[in-house]
Amino acid sequence: QVRLVESGGGSVQTGGSLRLSCAASGYPYSYSRYCLGWFRQAPGKERERVAFINLGGAANYADSVKGRFTISQDNAKNTLYLQMNSLKPEDTAMYYCAAGLMCSFGRSWGQGTQVTVSS
Repeated sequence: QVRLVESGGGSVQTGGSLRLSCAASGYPYSYSRYCLGWFRQAPGKERERVAFINLGGAANYADSVKGRFTISQDNAKNTLYLQMNSLKPEDTAMYYCAAGLMCSFGRSWGQGTQVTVSS
């Protein structure tokens, strides 16, 4: 499994910004076969996919964050970022970095970083 370590969470007020980072290492296969993405889970809710970058390098976003969040990664997929702007209270959640072989997520997760947005 890919080792993933998130950082950058914190507490902000509505309208604020945060940038999450995820350090990825230990790819069992070529990194080119992996997608990286961000998921989040709020208390009492299921984990949902926020954004990911597909094997072709295109970014995909959940409707709830389009226009506010930007996902990016370095060329060797060592670091994944999530720039979050115009944050809302409903963005409050634990954010997880994930790696998916051939974009199939579910086996490699980071420990999570908490994002709290207050009104």
